Amino acid sequence: MNALISLLLIVLFSIIVNKIAAHALVRTGLSREVASFQAMNAFSGVGFTTSESEYVVNHPVRRRIIRILMLLGSAGLTSAVATLVLSFVNTTGRTAMIRVLVLAAGLGVLYLFASSKTVDRLMGRIIEYMLDRFTSIRPVDYEALLGVAHGYIVSTFKVGDNSWLAGKTLREARLRDEGVCVLGIYRVDPERGLHYIGAPHPDTVIRPGDELVVYGPEDVISNLADRIAGPEGDLEHAKMVELVERRREVEEAESGPLEGEE
Repeated sequence: MNALISLLLIVLFSIIVNKIAAHALVRTGLSREVASFQAMNAFSGVGFTTSESEYVVNHPVRRRIIRILMLLGSAGLTSAVATLVLSFVNTTGRTAMIRVLVLAAGLGVLYLFASSKTVDRLMGRIIEYMLDRFTSIRPVDYEALLGVAHGYIVSTFKVGDNSWLAGKTLREARLRDEGVCVLGIYRVDPERGLHYIGAPHPDTVIRPGDELVVYGPEDVISNLADRIAGPEGDLEHAKMVELVERRREVEEAESGPLEGEE
């Protein structure tokens, strides 16, 4: 029975470690869903390959968190399997059945513990306090930082063959006139394969098949993603420029003059 209790304690420890790691990853800018998945992935050693895995391992703080999870996970999984085997060695049929029921009940309680929103909130407060107290990982609220609540978004879209953007340089596209910034470009070419161009130069040519990472007003980005080449696309560009200019004038009028201005 001691071995069985040890197994349940190992599972409990695993749950707590994953929650701590997920909260730490959230502080580096990941969403809760992505952070939870990547923490579980690293701890279990399953090895899912996703696009999110790349920007997890390319971030120095996230990489340290993932490395610790992998070390703890490899040790914890081995201990759990060994403990489970030992708990059923040299037992009678009746004793084995009792231990199976105890194991099932214990795992059920731990499942409720892990999935409880109340427990998650309480643990979250404790974990956040401990991270503030003993680590240098500080929370980054990208939604507030980028003004997402005010109609701005970070989004991606693929440039089609008939896209208004295809073949233009960023300078020629004049996307800043529409309030849109190109943060980066995912590009596939025969020599380098898939690679990322961060903070692209104004003379960078946008190619069909490029995936643009953009920041700006949601409705403008939606229009840009569907805009086709030709005079119709030029007209849409002019409309969006005019729309953004009107919004800026309204925002400036509502904010009033800066302190010290007449």
